[in-house]
Amino acid sequence: MSTPADDPLSRERAHLSASRAALRAMREDVESLDISDVTANWVNAQILEHQIGERIKALADLSDTPLFFGRLDYLHAPGAEQAEGAEGERPRPEAAYQTLHIGRRHVHDADGDPMVIDWRAPVSQPFYRASKKDPMDVGLRRRFGYTGGELTAYEDEHLSDPAEAAKASRLLQQEIERPRVGPMRDIVATIQPEQDEIVRSGLSGTVCVQGGPGTGKTAVGLHRVAYLLYAHRERLARTGTLVIGPNRSFLHYIEQVLPALGELTVRQATVDDLVAHVEVRGTDDAAAAIVKGDARMAEVLRNALYAHVTLPTEPVVVVRGSRRWRVPAYELEDIVRELLDRGIRHGAAREALPQRIAHAVLVQMERSGEAPDDRVQDAVARNAAVKAAVKAIWPPVDPAKLVLRLLTDMDFLAVHADGILTEEEQKTILWARPVRSVKSAKWSPADAVLIDEATDLVDRTPSLGHVVLDEAQDLSPMQYRAVGRRCTTGSATVLGDLAQGTTPWATRSWDEALTHLGKPEAVIEELTAGFRVPTDVITYASRLLPHIAPGLTPVASVRENPGSFEVRPVTGDADVVAACTQALRNEGSIGLIAADARVPALAEALTAASIPYLSPGEETTPDCRLTLVPASLAKGLEYDHVVLDEPQAVVDAEPDERTGLRRLYVALTRAVSGLTVTHAAPLPPQLSDAAR
Repeated sequence: MSTPADDPLSRERAHLSASRAALRAMREDVESLDISDVTANWVNAQILEHQIGERIKALADLSDTPLFFGRLDYLHAPGAEQAEGAEGERPRPEAAYQTLHIGRRHVHDADGDPMVIDWRAPVSQPFYRASKKDPMDVGLRRRFGYTGGELTAYEDEHLSDPAEAAKASRLLQQEIERPRVGPMRDIVATIQPEQDEIVRSGLSGTVCVQGGPGTGKTAVGLHRVAYLLYAHRERLARTGTLVIGPNRSFLHYIEQVLPALGELTVRQATVDDLVAHVEVRGTDDAAAAIVKGDARMAEVLRNALYAHVTLPTEPVVVVRGSRRWRVPAYELEDIVRELLDRGIRHGAAREALPQRIAHAVLVQMERSGEAPDDRVQDAVARNAAVKAAVKAIWPPVDPAKLVLRLLTDMDFLAVHADGILTEEEQKTILWARPVRSVKSAKWSPADAVLIDEATDLVDRTPSLGHVVLDEAQDLSPMQYRAVGRRCTTGSATVLGDLAQGTTPWATRSWDEALTHLGKPEAVIEELTAGFRVPTDVITYASRLLPHIAPGLTPVASVRENPGSFEVRPVTGDADVVAACTQALRNEGSIGLIAADARVPALAEALTAASIPYLSPGEETTPDCRLTLVPASLAKGLEYDHVVLDEPQAVVDAEPDERTGLRRLYVALTRAVSGLTVTHAAPLPPQLSDAAR
């Protein structure tokens, strides 16, 4: 009988307990910092207090989140290059690297020696990439199993032993299939080699990830942010990072992933949030939205903006004291043309124009024997005659008013869209009724993107260090341009699935999308191994692929558990509720997905049956695990069991069949463990056996 001293599980539990104590000590050290003697003023004090507060939050020990999930036993101590950590982190003594516990964050003891190594450190990489063929000098890889934060099991893989047969990890499979309650969780313990390669790709390049349902593309994007913040923390602290999702429900679902990895500074937003220059109260029909979202609108806006610039026909006369200085019209014209040819922003050029005119005056002063300095030039630039000339030649333009005039003035649009938009396209985007002002206008989401484009033409949009764009396949070219403006000097991670494009303007190819984003050189990676959706479910959903994305590689599920799958004819809403009741007998979260128009009736039926339910974005709890999901909001979400109501109604709710079938493909692939399809109407023919 083994004793605790020689029982591996007891030793690992003891190391977990000691690591938690060390993490508490690290947090207490930060909490005890006295900054009263190191801050010169209250502003510095406020900044430092905020930084300390963020550090304290990052060192929180989440009771239900394992502090470490794996262990590596190296055959030899890793070299200095592999041992290096993040920017500014000193290398550890080589002896500390023989046995490493891999976890979500770095933990060290009182002497500074590591007890848990951050999963992002180079020395942790073999945990994800080592194999029998390439053990990467790892003798043993150990995975840990947890129940409610308690270490309950371990599993060893002897990579250097040729006699040990390769086998699938039971704990890894259990972690992938573990029931989901609450928001999305990290996959740091289950990252696969092909995912790890994308996660650890460099900051300088843009990566586009095409991935079908369940391939983990969202998780890969979020973990890539966490990795980049670790490897390039100082640079990204200056330039910032941003995660862009399709809607608020999706952002709420993913919002806990990065904090669980110790990253608290990443901003999250939708595209609508980025372009919120005006209040959006209106909508466009599909035809108008397609034209407004077309990249050609950028040229129309540029034409309309620079039409306000007028070449001068009169000289500028500057009076200083008893002398008059005259800048002739032809010289003014040369200055204006030179600014136009340089292609700088409208606002920047307008600010430069008075200085250029003043410089021309100073040249004349110097020729006459005077010796003016910069103060004289600034004074001339502020001269009333110069200011009047600038206002006449290069007047200020309000971006929202510019867009409003294009959408309400038929003649103005016709002049600036000539040769760019057809007459029919111009009629499509013109508003039927005149509008008094910017504030009274019922702007649509597409209009807000146009205003953002015009705003950038006037003044450059600040660029971030890195942007993650999820569910990118649904963006219009103009929306891609809006996102691209936020990372012109940085990089991006673009995530999406062409088969899940559910807007009339959905992306046709990643090459085209990346060009609109301003990142044509981006590397396109494809994830085809499905870790979330069960085999039977993804096989059924893939019947739609030839009709919605011909040529796209179907997802191949690597799940050992085929999952539960049933197509169930029903006669009414009571039968749909019964399917939900049956699904609730299983562990985990339940999603009832239906065409948007069906949601009120189903909500009434659930209430009548006394079954509590949530709306998308609300967090599931053990007492309320069912979420009623309109099909239009299902993208990016996942549930252990899904009941999909009336597939044909999901298809019919969209403006065209292809978009409807794509929406259906999304809804079918939200299940992690089981799917029940209920229908009173006939199923779409594309789902029939003959469609395979």
